[in-house]
Amino acid sequence: MNYSADIQKLPRHFLPEDFKVTDWAGLQPYFEDLVNRNIDQRDALEQWLRDLSELEAVVGEDAAWRQIRMTCDTENKALEDAFTFFVTQIQPPMQPYADRLNRKLVESPLAAELDPAQYGTYLRSVRKSIELFREANIPLQSETSVLAQQYGVVTGKMSIELDGQEYTLQQAAKFLESPDRSLRERVYFKIQERRMQDKDTLNDMYTKLVDLRTQIAKNAGFDNYRDYKFVEMGRFDYTKEDCFQFHEAVKTHVLPLVDFIYDRKRQKLALPNLRPWDTEAEPEGIKPLTPFQTGDELVNKTVDCFRKLDPFFADCLVKMKEMNRFDLDSRKGKAPGGYNCPLEETGAPFIFMNAAGQMSDVTTMVHEGGHAIHSFLAHKLPLTAFKQYPMEIAEVASMAMELMSMDYWDVYFDNEEDLRRAREHQLERVISIFPWIATIDKFQHWVYENPTHTLDERAENWRRIVNDYTSLSIDVTGLEEFRKYSWQRQLHLYEVPFYYIEYGIAQLGAIGLWKQFKENREGAVRNYTNALSLGGTKTLPELYEAAGLKFSLSPDHIADLMLFVNEELKNVTHPQVH
Repeated sequence: MNYSADIQKLPRHFLPEDFKVTDWAGLQPYFEDLVNRNIDQRDALEQWLRDLSELEAVVGEDAAWRQIRMTCDTENKALEDAFTFFVTQIQPPMQPYADRLNRKLVESPLAAELDPAQYGTYLRSVRKSIELFREANIPLQSETSVLAQQYGVVTGKMSIELDGQEYTLQQAAKFLESPDRSLRERVYFKIQERRMQDKDTLNDMYTKLVDLRTQIAKNAGFDNYRDYKFVEMGRFDYTKEDCFQFHEAVKTHVLPLVDFIYDRKRQKLALPNLRPWDTEAEPEGIKPLTPFQTGDELVNKTVDCFRKLDPFFADCLVKMKEMNRFDLDSRKGKAPGGYNCPLEETGAPFIFMNAAGQMSDVTTMVHEGGHAIHSFLAHKLPLTAFKQYPMEIAEVASMAMELMSMDYWDVYFDNEEDLRRAREHQLERVISIFPWIATIDKFQHWVYENPTHTLDERAENWRRIVNDYTSLSIDVTGLEEFRKYSWQRQLHLYEVPFYYIEYGIAQLGAIGLWKQFKENREGAVRNYTNALSLGGTKTLPELYEAAGLKFSLSPDHIADLMLFVNEELKNVTHPQVH
């Protein structure tokens, strides 16, 4: 099937073309119309769903832009106020209406006539929303949204000074690739010490978030926030026990490979012991990889890379460039991290990241590029709700792109050896990311199972969990105080709780797709685009199946995939190293 990146803004039929979201008073009449409309036949129900979808797209895109603008400039008070206004003044009065609309839909006798193949997963999630909705939670959810955004404000201000120059923490991380070990150590300590300055602020913020979230869960009749969140996130296809099994499988089948990777790195650097500031370094005489200089260059090279993989993928990025949908370079006052934000009315998403000319930025760019392609492919679906796909497939879109695009990374590098090093770096990362995923996920389970914990208990349990998943090949002696707070660098804990194991599940899916790609390039790309074009209209196992994948968290499945990646890693490593 041919896909086109010539994305069109959805035409409005229900709201005026020039309508803008300014306040609740302007929006309320449209919600009232939908709540009170008489639906007496199937055509009327489908028109009602289209009008609701249009309203959701307009409001959703407005909210997204407020968040995008604020993360691009956390020091601009007006942008922060615009976001806060939405989550405190517009979203709260909207929620009871959303609940009434959900009930109107499922209570209509005509809902039974909707095609289950198309509407089944949507109706399932509507029923879930009804089950979770509590009026008392509206102000609490509004408060958590405002508080979670403060994380970006606090961390966006973090910078260090080095030899008279100021660097954001993302820019400073580039020095950790330097062959000069004393410089690496100096920068590592500067970064950690800078983070420590805000440790109490971030601890207090997290305590407040845990309290608020626990109250939300209790109000909805759950024992703890974890159980509530599993339902809210639509985790219909796996359980907390599956997560625990995943944690154990990582310890058994992945950590030994990570130990091997880091020990090989230690030998390569000819060091008696490998310290945390050594893990990204190269031996003396080998320059750090510099795949690009500016954000513009990164986009252009990624377009070239994607074009070799599939012209449609490149066209998506070109279209986004035309529409000014990138903010890539790291700078002070910009929130940390990277994301692809879908924009449901105009269709072309927005990519945000903190690029500083490193290899890891290429990975981030192709990762977010995979998300962007998912947005393009799902945009043609008839309802906004159909575009709400599970995160476990969303991350397959991005992580599979990291692996499939590797064959075309020559666009970023002038010589064969740099290209080989880049692939080695990527495959090492595919393996070494699993312990951190297990650490963050396991920590969240503990936090919300024990919501009244003290700060000392939090630090102690984090220490226990992080030590369990730290490679024996890394010497962390004397860094206990920094490590006690190292969870604070993970923005997901603050902004999107329980969203992390998805990366692990999706990495398994991505490896599976890459395996297909090695055997049949066209078939794998076809499976990839077909699965993503289904949006959220199928269950998670069905979406995996459409991509030719098995949905499984079993230790055997994980062991098989790790074996495959490890073999591929051996193939790209110098023969004398293995």
